[in-house]
Amino acid sequence: MEDGTSPSLSYCGDTDDGYDVRQWDVREDCEVRQILDRIADKWSLLVIALLDQRSLRFTELRRQVDGISQRMLARTLRHLERDGLVSRTVHPSVPPRVDYALTPLGATLHETIRALVTWTETHQQEIAAARAAYDVRAAAEQRQADEEAAARTALARAVLERGGPGPTQDVAGRVPR
Repeated sequence: MEDGTSPSLSYCGDTDDGYDVRQWDVREDCEVRQILDRIADKWSLLVIALLDQRSLRFTELRRQVDGISQRMLARTLRHLERDGLVSRTVHPSVPPRVDYALTPLGATLHETIRALVTWTETHQQEIAAARAAYDVRAAAEQRQADEEAAARTALARAVLERGGPGPTQDVAGRVPR
């Protein structure tokens, strides 16, 4: 292989050599990016967390994941199964019974999700305070921008009512030097 040539189109770097965020390549065909996109989506996180407790049927999952549609749950489960994180077991019965469970690989991911949830719970007050401070700053900036826009509009109206700038004035009514 030539120098500078990636091993495959979907190769995005090797995280074992140290942490480098640039390894999360922005190319859509990057496998690392695809996996992170999948496991970081809110439905996947919730399904993985629920399946850590025990295997569940589709309808049980749907009841426990507030706000998810049947289509989105089916799609999420299909993707998690494809990635090897969830197993699907069909029991021969009438009506058919299908159970979903975490695979051993999915269980290792749940450990990471649990750490993320623990971090979030620990820092939720700090995050809430930062959000409130940001909202106050953003509102003040918006008020200032609105006031400046209103002042420009009022000035433009005044200039138009006066019949435009005089021969030696600019639009703001200032005399150039």
